[in-house]
Amino acid sequence: MDLVDLFNRAAGAEGFRGLSQPVQIALLLGAFSFLPALLMTTTCYTRVIIVLAFVRQGVGTQQVPPNMVLHGLALFLTLFIMKPTLDEMGDRAINPYLNQQIDGTEAIKRGAESLQRFMLRQTRKNDLALFVSMSGQPSIESPEKTPFLVLVPAFIISELKTAFIMGFCIYLPFLMVDLVISSLLTSMGMVMMPPALISAPFKILLFVLADGWHLVSRSLSMSYAGG
Repeated sequence: MDLVDLFNRAAGAEGFRGLSQPVQIALLLGAFSFLPALLMTTTCYTRVIIVLAFVRQGVGTQQVPPNMVLHGLALFLTLFIMKPTLDEMGDRAINPYLNQQIDGTEAIKRGAESLQRFMLRQTRKNDLALFVSMSGQPSIESPEKTPFLVLVPAFIISELKTAFIMGFCIYLPFLMVDLVISSLLTSMGMVMMPPALISAPFKILLFVLADGWHLVSRSLSMSYAGG
């Protein structure tokens, strides 16, 4: 069952406008509660926040930058990366709906198609095939015909794998710093000194000299450019 089919069944014969005002408000508030879940599962937010968390963990600064700053940066990077898709949704769905050229059902269908194309470009074929087979769906003619409820979990695990690969690459230079500092402390006979206490300033210095936030932001943006 696709997302548009669920909407059509929920709307019924009279549609959303045929409901009483309290019911409309309740439905809108319920829909707003799903926005964080949609943000994390249908956009690049998952990959961005995981990679940023790996950066903070690799540098070893504990709670610096704070969670609020990290999530704020992840949110605006997500909006920046998703801008072409959001512009397409605005041109094909939102603007025609506001100009009363199409109804709400058609607007949701067009917006879902634009979002689905973005998700398909970032989803691995084997991940998509896994959930298609587990869902018991018949053979799909083309990736564009993939049901939304099948595409979302495949997209999420693809994003998780990509984020962990990027996190591994981020960890390597900081691991080398830890190994060098640990070897130096051992050779000096300071085996009781915690290596992390000495290596933390050097990792911060390495990250600053390499302009780490610039490189991480650029890498995250470029990871979607080729998709």
